[in-house]
Amino acid sequence: MRTRGGTRTTTTGRGTGRRLSGAAVRSASAALAAVVVATPFLGAWSYENARRAVSAQAAAPRAGQDALPGEIVRTRASAPIVLAYHDVNPEPTNDYTLTPRQLDTQLAKLAAAGYRSLTTEEFTRYLATGTTPAPHTVYLTFDDGTRGLWAHADQVLAKHHMHAASFLITGAVGTHRPYYLSWAEIDLMKSSGRWDFQDHTHLSHERAAIDAAGHQGSVLANRLWLADENRLETESEYRTRVRTDLDESLRAFSDHRLPAPQLFAYPFSETAGPTNLAARDTSVLERLLRERFTASLTNVSSRPLPAGPRAAAARQVQRLEVMRTTSTNTFAKQLNEWVSRAPDEVPEPLRAPEQWQFPGSPSGTGLAALTGKGVANGTYVSAVHLPMGTADWNTYRVSATVAGLSGTRTSASVEVGHGSLVPVTVTVSEAGVRVTERPADGTARVTTGRLAPAAEHRLNLEVSPGGVHVTVDGGHPLVARAAKEPDPARTGGGVSLAVRNEADEADEAVWPRFRALRISP
Repeated sequence: MRTRGGTRTTTTGRGTGRRLSGAAVRSASAALAAVVVATPFLGAWSYENARRAVSAQAAAPRAGQDALPGEIVRTRASAPIVLAYHDVNPEPTNDYTLTPRQLDTQLAKLAAAGYRSLTTEEFTRYLATGTTPAPHTVYLTFDDGTRGLWAHADQVLAKHHMHAASFLITGAVGTHRPYYLSWAEIDLMKSSGRWDFQDHTHLSHERAAIDAAGHQGSVLANRLWLADENRLETESEYRTRVRTDLDESLRAFSDHRLPAPQLFAYPFSETAGPTNLAARDTSVLERLLRERFTASLTNVSSRPLPAGPRAAAARQVQRLEVMRTTSTNTFAKQLNEWVSRAPDEVPEPLRAPEQWQFPGSPSGTGLAALTGKGVANGTYVSAVHLPMGTADWNTYRVSATVAGLSGTRTSASVEVGHGSLVPVTVTVSEAGVRVTERPADGTARVTTGRLAPAAEHRLNLEVSPGGVHVTVDGGHPLVARAAKEPDPARTGGGVSLAVRNEADEADEAVWPRFRALRISP
């Protein structure tokens, strides 16, 4: 390019030239400058447009003829069951994403069994009052706030006239489109009346280094490793960071005209995961959550916390997580384990092997190991009867007959108040009885007594919030927890059984066993 007087010559790619006047050059320069100045604003507009984008919705699938295998138990009335979902997509890429047909089948199954879905307001009212608008209810929750809820789940809810709650990572809304919901989609979901929105942190649903070795942990439940400073966060820094994140999330709800969330869902269910927090820091996290929310939700708990008085007192509710790998029959089976029952609705649990779980026992252990109809592996077998369905039992009677006792190296135990803060265990051997109280916040208390030597003993336990009265073979009663724990939320819980055989020859002939077990109001 060369200049001649007041004009400028521009050489094109073909080698030809064209003369531009000074005014034209100035105009072109101004236009170029305008483009340069406007580019950031265009980028911002595009970003905001993506945040506000509304995806197309897919119609709900039609249920096939085989859509309803398996049966869901119907009791007289039950506590709400809280179901935890994540994403919905016809082409799932991970185990946390259900297909629309899977969701449709599960909601159809619930509807056919007479279940009604709850709003968050109805669910939190249940936690406060113990009352629901229907005898059989579910609270449907979806974590993370993914676009699949609007595009695929919403019309399935509409088909079955159900309501759900979406737990938002508020800092992720409108980002990584089309994975997360946009605020415009959230507005439409809110307007439908089928959804409400709850809290899942602002930007703390992630993992980061929590030690010098680079091990990863949830940022909400751990102090972070500050690599630039070669140290761990201080307690004060941790508290400030978590407080700021929670308040940013609440501010996002307010800024987008959503009602303040009442519930918080832990990322990664970290209530039961490893953490580098000291006990006082864990209390800090719990206090920060309690100051802002009615209760917290988790999918994993150190003790059964289904919705009910026990969970309401703890202000933490356990959910039943539903995965892509959850078959329809498994879905029904798991629901049946969570359905709350009255003591007279399970009078003879030894006749219902599907009602028992064997945590900590060798793989393949079944009820036969407790009833003498099969040989147990090892020297100790324990089983829990419907731990989710009986978590809030507080007034009932247990009658058991134990046989096969020999010497001091064999015994059988009945625990009542399983999973409570004050469980009571009664253990009998051939010639003795031991009653053990294990308060969560105190020292275990043990009461012992002698029995007339016999291979078989009959136990009777009368359970109430005020105490547990124990008699063996109709003898003088032993009293545990007498008038010390009148709070049903602390004492509630069902039954577990155990047998122990440390004899030299641990064969079927000498194994202790339960010949009978009956539960009544």
